Amino acid sequence: MKDDKGRQGERLILIIGASGYIGGRLLPLLEAGGERIRCTARHPSLFQHRVGPGTEVVSADVLDSGSIQAALNGVHTAYYFVNSLGSGQDFEELDRQAAKNFGEAALQAGVKRIIYLGSLARGESLSSYLASRHEVGQLLRASGVPTIEFRVSIVIGSGSLSFEMVKGVVERLPVMITPRWVRSMAQPIAVEDVLDYLIQALDLPLTDSVVYEIGGADQVSYGGIMKEYARQRGLRRIVLIPVPVLSPRLSNLWLSLITPLYTRVGRKVIEEAWSDSTVEDTRALETFSITPRGLSESISRAMTNEDRDMVTTHWSDALAGSSEGHHWWGISYGTRRVDSYHRILCYTPEEVFAPIKCIGGENGWYGFNWMWKIRGAMDRLMGGVGVRRGRRDPCDMREGDAIDFWRVEKFVQDRLLLLFAEMKLPGRAWLYFEVGPHEEGSEVRMTAVFDPFGIWGRAYWFMIYPFHYLVFNGMFRGLVQAIERNRRESVSG
Repeated sequence: MKDDKGRQGERLILIIGASGYIGGRLLPLLEAGGERIRCTARHPSLFQHRVGPGTEVVSADVLDSGSIQAALNGVHTAYYFVNSLGSGQDFEELDRQAAKNFGEAALQAGVKRIIYLGSLARGESLSSYLASRHEVGQLLRASGVPTIEFRVSIVIGSGSLSFEMVKGVVERLPVMITPRWVRSMAQPIAVEDVLDYLIQALDLPLTDSVVYEIGGADQVSYGGIMKEYARQRGLRRIVLIPVPVLSPRLSNLWLSLITPLYTRVGRKVIEEAWSDSTVEDTRALETFSITPRGLSESISRAMTNEDRDMVTTHWSDALAGSSEGHHWWGISYGTRRVDSYHRILCYTPEEVFAPIKCIGGENGWYGFNWMWKIRGAMDRLMGGVGVRRGRRDPCDMREGDAIDFWRVEKFVQDRLLLLFAEMKLPGRAWLYFEVGPHEEGSEVRMTAVFDPFGIWGRAYWFMIYPFHYLVFNGMFRGLVQAIERNRRESVSG
């Protein structure tokens, strides 16, 4: 009989929660390793573009026993990344029922192992959320399927929940209030190390369930994490005003005012922070060939990856359907502000993308060109490049090309165009054009992303935001006109 490692490429691996922060980062790593992958999604068509050609996406809901049983058919190993954080007051019962359904279905399907990521937080009086995380692990282990449960401290990575909280506090407050939870001890771990543990768990010899506590190389308080982030960002921050009594509820309200965390998500951060989360059982270091990174390196890598990849996956992806993520002044993704518009057009993706790749220069921007010219003139007055650069070719496009005061950062034919602003700004700006197939033709999305620098950057965003509605809707109208014009020229030619 082949062992698990010998079955690589033959065994089928299921990821429950592949659209979330950890699942979304694990998926491409497993695909690159040659594994056969199946992912579940409530709407498979909306997730299909995020997976490789050999990965299967099926419709399933852990609260629906029938659908999850079908998803587990033929599965060797199942990753379970599920929680009901955004569902409201009954999340404990929903998590409990989901874990029971999944465990029973996995046993019936003959699944060989379950891998689960839980919380390391400990204490005499855990919050309802943390108690639920531990209960889910217990239920999965009790299912009869050998289960590996990793209990993890703070995860440091671009877009991770804890990292966004630290950034939000440090970036916005030159003087920081320090409630008691800021002094709680943690053992922050780089997201890359978490992923290494999850991957190595596939081939770990296993006859029974086991719990591993994992953390980084350093034990430090939340306040210490904030200080290290401020140091690496070159920000002078003074931690003052210790507050001996500030309840989790009041802390949550405080975080919701000064950081981009949603109310329910903020509650999770505070509840985890209220308890110490340091590793006491060090068996993971002896069992796995992983040397966890220290705090300084973890933060440095998170900052580098965030700039390079514009956050590959983000904690808010899992809550994309929540109305709590939308605000009058755009959506907050970490320190960035995002304003996105989309349309369903009755044309093929190739027809839609043809005029998009010709945007700028002499072709213009398909809507309110006079506004673009005014913005370019303002940039020239401030010593910027303005729109005088035009573009290298009217329609041919390559990564690295200059287009007016933009630079092509990423280009995928008939699918994606990402532009980075090189104008004078109190921050950094990107402009996305995304096109995907739809049953009625194509789904087109245009997105403006702005990473403000300080108070002037945020003031700039609020100043230009009201014009987005006019500009983006004008661009959609101009895009349709360009498509129709291309069609007529194709027929007449």
